[in-house]
Amino acid sequence: MDGTVMSGRNSLLCTLLLLGLQVCWAAVTVKVAVTPKVEVMEGQPIKLPCTYEAPGASMVLVEWHIENQGVRTRISFHSGGEKKVDDGTPYTSRVTMGNDNSLNIAAVTVSDERSFICLVNSGVQGVSEASTQVKVYSEPDEPAAVGSTQLLSVTSDKPEEVGTCTAKNGHPQPRIIWYKDTSPLPEVKDINEDMYMAPSVVKESSGLYTIYSRLFMKVTKADKDSEFHCVVEYMMPNSSPLQKNSPPFSLNLHYPMEVMTFSLVNKDPVKEGDDVTMKCETDGNPQPSFDFLKAVNSLDGVVSDGGSVTLPRVTRDSAGNYTCSFLDCDFSDCEEITRTLPLSVHYLDPVKIEPAGPQEAKKGDTVELQCRTKASTDYTLEWKKDSTVLFRDGALSLKSVSLADAGVYTCEGAVPSVPGLMNKATVELVVAGGPEIDAPTNGEVEKEGESVTLRCSAQGYPSPQFTWKPSGKESVNMVGNKMVSTLTLDATAAVMKDGVVCTASNKYGEDSKTFQVVLKKADSNEAAHADRGRHLSVSLLLLSSLFSGLFLVYNV
Repeated sequence: MDGTVMSGRNSLLCTLLLLGLQVCWAAVTVKVAVTPKVEVMEGQPIKLPCTYEAPGASMVLVEWHIENQGVRTRISFHSGGEKKVDDGTPYTSRVTMGNDNSLNIAAVTVSDERSFICLVNSGVQGVSEASTQVKVYSEPDEPAAVGSTQLLSVTSDKPEEVGTCTAKNGHPQPRIIWYKDTSPLPEVKDINEDMYMAPSVVKESSGLYTIYSRLFMKVTKADKDSEFHCVVEYMMPNSSPLQKNSPPFSLNLHYPMEVMTFSLVNKDPVKEGDDVTMKCETDGNPQPSFDFLKAVNSLDGVVSDGGSVTLPRVTRDSAGNYTCSFLDCDFSDCEEITRTLPLSVHYLDPVKIEPAGPQEAKKGDTVELQCRTKASTDYTLEWKKDSTVLFRDGALSLKSVSLADAGVYTCEGAVPSVPGLMNKATVELVVAGGPEIDAPTNGEVEKEGESVTLRCSAQGYPSPQFTWKPSGKESVNMVGNKMVSTLTLDATAAVMKDGVVCTASNKYGEDSKTFQVVLKKADSNEAAHADRGRHLSVSLLLLSSLFSGLFLVYNV
């Protein structure tokens, strides 16, 4: 059976198959129903249903056709019990026909976007047909937007290409929308405008579309802070338009300077020993090459990084006026642009104590010391011993000193308005006088005859000598500003009764203290335990006496 039928929709064609006679009927009684439009994703299977009504028909022929440039080609048919796919068509190996006369395509391609015609021939009752439009969709890849790598000038008199957007593998043909920050740019194709797009489309061998869009603009200085991206807008089955965004890009613009600044990067006031960084910059782009000077002299030993210069470990001699300059040639005439930055360096001279060196005084003397320094601004002086502040000016005055006043004194100088700017000096005060023994601490033993250790601590200058009565094994060491003698001996009856005498002496006198040696007191738990033991012993003794008496009475 021939698979090609010439189209003639305005004539009536009736075929009488049983008797071989041709009869023209004035009306067709066959009705065919299909789904007018079917939407499907590329690669998915599809089923195109076809139903009909032909009352009284004894034989019906159902055919599926495609049409190309007015010529129809049958691709499958169903007649009686026979179902067949036609040979030699684009669908020979791709379609099947169901018992319900539906046409099944296993994996849809873009080339399947066309009309499929279901034709029903019921012989004497007539011929009728209906077509299904298949719509094929493919989701495009995420768009890629690439910004220009060129330095774009805001003074250009014509639009320059600022970016290109590409979106691949879409169907039906998607479209590209350009965005500046969060606002879409109007679609303009007129190259005479200050901003326009140049779109192009490539239909790949797969039937999918790759679309391009080049964005041209007259850039302005405000565009330096903007981000650009593109959006591909596309359709999917039974949905509103969808969108995919490209990553953003920014532009590298060339624009002339309007403002130049020369500033100090350090946040705190500068002090001697600091590393100081000064930064020179303009609001133009690109940044020029800067020259740095102090007064009219070039800077030696500095670290320069583009528009920044660092002075390592500055001194008070580093203070002064610094200049930053460059040659501005953005316009026809070159002009030297200069900015000046005054640098102040705070300092605090080393603290000096007068009279210098270790100071020696006798008990009862008055000691007076003075500490001095100089600074770039207001400063403070504090006298301290250990962490205790004694005086808040440069003078230290101690009346009637005692041995306890001996030790190290510190004078600290600071500049409150400059964090971290401080210096200090120390002096040792030695107080000469006879020894003074600290209050004695009794020794304790468990029982008479045990070994006991006693410690005698004394202040005095010169360092005192120690004697013990009675004597024992002795050692002497320095603890802080005190001498400590440690004695170990046996706690004899005489020691327990009379104690042990420690004497400390030097050329200014001596001091003696008696150390008692006593028995350790039992703690409350031990005493309670001992009382329970005594009570138990008494109870056992009474019970023993009672049993003895009962035994005697029984024997009598």
